[in-house]
Formats: sequence, structure tokens, C-alpha cells
Amino acid sequence: MIKRFMPNEYLPSVLDLDLEHLRENNIKGIITDLDNTLVEWDRPDITNELDDWFFFLQEQGFQVTIVSNNSEHRVRSFSEPNGIHFIHSAKKPMGRAFRKATRRMGLKKREVVVVGDQVLTDVFGGNRAGFYTVLVVPVAQNDGFLTKINRKVERRVMKRLKDRGLIQWEDTQ
Repeated sequence: MIKRFMPNEYLPSVLDLDLEHLRENNIKGIITDLDNTLVEWDRPDITNELDDWFFFLQEQGFQVTIVSNNSEHRVRSFSEPNGIHFIHSAKKPMGRAFRKATRRMGLKKREVVVVGDQVLTDVFGGNRAGFYTVLVVPVAQNDGFLTKINRKVERRVMKRLKDRGLIQWEDTQ
């Protein structure tokens, strides 16, 4: 059971995704979380670097869908101006939104990677639904109220994974 909380990869940022490696593994779609994965949870707009990254992804033929537990207003106001497909109120770690995003992109599960900053929602949900998962370091060091609770549980899970030798990276959040 504990292995379901283990990501396939751990990266400093979504910007560190190895697109060539993804392409070599027939990955055509990226499902990504929004808050503290792409931008700070309280930042309303996109950064220039992230805007360039989204443009480059599109240019390289990757499809992207933001899947967030946040409200429609929050996710729509970030996604629509940037032409990014999205699913709000996703109820992660439930797998329904991941599967819906995959269908919308017209892809198969094995052609999609799930990226997020939380073990309990993004990684666990993506793993349960059968996706390749990537955990990234949160963009901000502070979180909203509910995420603070998740982070406490997450630290315990990460410590257990590290104690069992399942993860080797230095910073376990």
C-alpha cells in the first residue's frame, strides 16, 4: 500500500520535465496540478517562464490539462486566458478527473503523465488510476489551510518511504 504514495520521478519543478524522455516513452499528454505545482497557490496569473514553457510544450506536440481540486473560478481564471484545458473541483485523489482529462485529450493512460506537488492527492491519485507520476517541489513554502494538513501527513509518508529505502532524494519535504 505504501508504494502507491511513491512517485515514478521526483523533480525540482515542472520546468525540469525531460520532454525528450517523455517523447521516447510515447508520452503525449501532461496532466498537471495548478496550485504550488505551476504557480504559488495565491498567485492569480502565469509567470513569463511558465508561459514560455506552455508555448514550447504545445510547439512540441504535447497536450496539457490542469486538474485541480480548487474552485472553478480559481482554475478558470488561470487557465482560460492561457488557452489551457482544465478540470476544477477534481476531488483528487479520486481517479475520475484524471480519466476525464485523458479522454478529453484523446489519449490512452499510458500516453499521459501526472505531475503535482502533493503525495496525497496528485501522486496517490495518479498511481491509483494507473498513471506515471511525477512529484515536484512545491513552488511556495506556504500553503492554504487544507493543504497544511495534507503536508503533515505527507511528511510522515515520505519519512516512511525514505526509511524503507524506497526514495533516495535528499529533501523529503
